Amino acid sequence: MRVGLLASFALLLAACAGRATRTSPPAALPALSVAEQAVADARQAERELALQQDSQWSLVGRIAVASGRNGGSGRLEWAQHGGRFEVSVSAPVTRQSWTLGGDDGGARLDGLEGGRRDGPDAAQLLREATGWDVPVPALAYWIRGARASGFGPARLDYGPDGRPVRIEQAGWTIDYRWPEPGDGVATGAESAVPLPSRIDARRGEARVKLVIDAWGVDG
Repeated sequence: MRVGLLASFALLLAACAGRATRTSPPAALPALSVAEQAVADARQAERELALQQDSQWSLVGRIAVASGRNGGSGRLEWAQHGGRFEVSVSAPVTRQSWTLGGDDGGARLDGLEGGRRDGPDAAQLLREATGWDVPVPALAYWIRGARASGFGPARLDYGPDGRPVRIEQAGWTIDYRWPEPGDGVATGAESAVPLPSRIDARRGEARVKLVIDAWGVDG
């Protein structure tokens, strides 16, 4: 049964593989003085506090996932309502899709061969059903440029504008791109907190790349 699930998921992602977005981590991270680091850390703490208050948000974009020699990409929709989430990935060519949803009480996976699956942890459920390593609960934080609560200490590196260009946490390294004028990233409802346009998360052979086309902040 797991072979069928993996094949279905691989087909879904491979349908958009030709359009996968390739992003590279920064060639060299900027060196900050002790004083500059302290200022950047304080601003990041303010950012993360503001992001906690924006507990309802959504995005649409593209995801590219790789694990070892396998990989592909698809269309991504993510809706977050406090601790409750729903993540959908679809391939327009094959018209196949799956949805992963849940909250602190557990997770469910719908749309793959074999029917609905349930489990206590979203990342584990997805990994067992498909073989893909995607840190879903932590991504809910990392995707907005924040440290993930409950995942241990984190190291942050900042750019000249004080925004994080890299977060290292829970064995993952997450590199960031931020919108520039003309990028065309829609922010939806007005938000006082800048949000990333791309992230590249990696741990060992696992890769998760996200390109955000539009953010929605429902506050």
